[in-house]
Amino acid sequence: MVAVYDERMTNGTIEREKQMAKTPGMAGHRRRDRRYALQLDLRWKLVRRRRVIDTGTGFTLDLSSSGILLEAGRYLPPGLNLELLVSWPVLHRNVSPLQLFVSGRIVRSEGSLAAIQMVQHEFRTAGVEADQHEGAGRCVPELTSLLTK
Repeated sequence: MVAVYDERMTNGTIEREKQMAKTPGMAGHRRRDRRYALQLDLRWKLVRRRRVIDTGTGFTLDLSSSGILLEAGRYLPPGLNLELLVSWPVLHRNVSPLQLFVSGRIVRSEGSLAAIQMVQHEFRTAGVEADQHEGAGRCVPELTSLLTK
């Protein structure tokens, strides 16, 4: 059985309804992309007008090919851009640690939880910072398919 989460905005509050389903196409599920309940460590950068205004650490609660729900450790205001480096639980060619780089917009926040709509994502080998995305450490095509299902 796979846990699938449905988030709804009600009176400014995020309600999380946990629904269990045996198949990905369960009745009543209105999300376009399937969510995966994965708790992965991450580092984040809050960006406004190409300037980093805050940084921190946290972890994912769930993710899909179009968004991530994360615990940021503090309130992150909706409407601002966020860059994430997520520690991925797979080694590239069984040798190099991987990170998922995500650039997106904060669409909802409540307390220290934030929902991010992805604008761009790519896999990088660990040690490559968000500012150095040219050349080595760039996209790992065989793993990109995990996020495009």
